[in-house]
Amino acid sequence: MKHASFSGVVLSGHKQDAVEVPFSPAERWGIRPQRVGPRRLGYAVHGTVEGVPFDSHIVARSRRFWLLLEPSFEALAGIHSGASVKIVLRVPDGGA
Repeated sequence: MKHASFSGVVLSGHKQDAVEVPFSPAERWGIRPQRVGPRRLGYAVHGTVEGVPFDSHIVARSRRFWLLLEPSFEALAGIHSGASVKIVLRVPDGGA
């Protein structure tokens, strides 16, 4: 199973909050991005933030990779912009 664990800080974004991912999903897991919006490609992931499960995408922006966090998930997990969090990610089955 393709997985990764790391810590990061929740940062405010112009569309939604995100956490910087310290690696390229394509290089680390050998997966390809898929369309996640009208003009956006990303890598689908399952994971946990502070032990709370979620589904999201990693997107490239400014030559870095970012895990997108939905406001509803942040409320459920009790996290906010500026919070330090522990993240565990895995690629969904068939995530090639």
